[in-house]
Amino acid sequence: MKHSPTPKRLSALILPAMAIILSMVSCDNQLSGPLPVTQSHDQLVREVTDRVVARNSQPVPALPAAAPGGKTPGTRFSTSATDPDAPLQGEEVAILTDPPQVPPPITRKYPTKVKVRLEVKELEKQMTDGTTYTYWTFGGTVPGKFIRVRQNDEVEFTLANHPDSKMPHNIDLHAVTGPGGGAAASMTAPGHESVFSFKALNPGLFIYHCATAPVGMHIGNGMYGLIFVEPREGLPAVDKEFYVCQGDFYTKGKFGEAGLQPFDMEKALREQPDYVVFNGSVGAIAGDNALTAKTGETVRLFMGNGGPNLSSSFHVIGEIFDNVYPEGGDTVNHNVQTTMIPAGGSAIVDFKLEVPGTYILVDHAIFRAFNKGAIGMLKVSGAEDKLVYSGKTNDLIYQAEGSDIQVMPLVANAVPKAGNKAERIAAGKTVYSRVCIACHQAEGQGVPMAFPPLAASDFLNADADRAIHTVLNGMTGEVTVNGVKFNSVMPKLDLSDDDVSNVLSYVYSSFGNKGTEVLPDQVKAVRALPPVPVNRDAH
Repeated sequence: MKHSPTPKRLSALILPAMAIILSMVSCDNQLSGPLPVTQSHDQLVREVTDRVVARNSQPVPALPAAAPGGKTPGTRFSTSATDPDAPLQGEEVAILTDPPQVPPPITRKYPTKVKVRLEVKELEKQMTDGTTYTYWTFGGTVPGKFIRVRQNDEVEFTLANHPDSKMPHNIDLHAVTGPGGGAAASMTAPGHESVFSFKALNPGLFIYHCATAPVGMHIGNGMYGLIFVEPREGLPAVDKEFYVCQGDFYTKGKFGEAGLQPFDMEKALREQPDYVVFNGSVGAIAGDNALTAKTGETVRLFMGNGGPNLSSSFHVIGEIFDNVYPEGGDTVNHNVQTTMIPAGGSAIVDFKLEVPGTYILVDHAIFRAFNKGAIGMLKVSGAEDKLVYSGKTNDLIYQAEGSDIQVMPLVANAVPKAGNKAERIAAGKTVYSRVCIACHQAEGQGVPMAFPPLAASDFLNADADRAIHTVLNGMTGEVTVNGVKFNSVMPKLDLSDDDVSNVLSYVYSSFGNKGTEVLPDQVKAVRALPPVPVNRDAH
């Protein structure tokens, strides 16, 4: 049984500890005197307090002189706001860009007055195929506009709130030195605008976000972005710069549930997001929206994490970061595989591209990537370098997990029932993107020697009931599609009759297939039959 400490026992614990604290205070050459280790508890507390107050009233010693070039030793940026700089000259309007684009580097050698104007807009936009969300935005995008200024610039900031907005909004820029980061000075009602100014004292990459109550809801609806205060000497030149920001979203419906989904405060309080995405939505920087570069180029990612809750384990599959500026500051780490980015934080990463291919950006808390949307793509073109990466040189069979059919416990989503073929195709595209695309690929091309193609598939087009049976019950072992043998596992998927009807109607109406419509009653009839071995020939 545990007992609460008695006053005597507390004194035995506290007095030595406070004596140590006092000795640390007394080590300052501005303070002296013997340690009062024999004093009473109250006397010791008063002594510590008096000495700390006295110490804090003394002038702060000057820091050592900076290294040549204005940098303090061991850092990349010039961090001192008092280092001599050129005088302020002129003024300019800031170039603001939508993600994933970044304004060009600042090359001027002097600070200036920079005018920044952002308009808050509340907009209904796509979260994923078939699902929309009412985003609250800085400038109409999630994340908001990328802002780039130079260290020691004087920034005149105008925040406008569109007349159609339902809520007042403001902005807290982590780059601002001052109470609230500008939040109190920028509280703006719908149809109004506010102006304040600040000096960009500290270089680095900073989050900005709305700080209007309830703060978590405003950030959770997409109100965040990045401002980069370029160090006076700039960053090393690279070939491409991109802007990526992670965020977690909380909706009434589950991931992929169709229709306009409202914000769910209960899920947000439990920190259980339905979506974790890059740049505001599933696929924002994937597929046709992928980032692009060429071999031999060096890429820089300005990476932020708006939160509101989750930290990010940011990783690019197939690359090692040559340089990482953790938390957007002036320390530089090298040869990093994964970098942590806290909610309300950032990082800058650089890496050179040696070989072509598609590199996948993920939050390596990996279910967030493959099940909640935190996936991006960097598509790199150019010549192969077999010394750096050979690609597959052998193909061996490995079935350590056995060859039994595996069951994936996916929960069917309550999507409104499709009433015609066009609606079935539209709903099926959503199911395909959620369930099938990882193996069978965006254009139904499959993966050579692994997953058979669905595009122009003789196996599918020969027998719709067999295709239904395969989706309902899975398939294990060898199958021939378009004259090529495949030997792998198609897991059983726990999909509803409507989901199966929709996804097969979509596949049959896409990728060069013959346009067969599969009806829910047809799926129901096949489901009622006992599972039987599938005829694996195409015809």
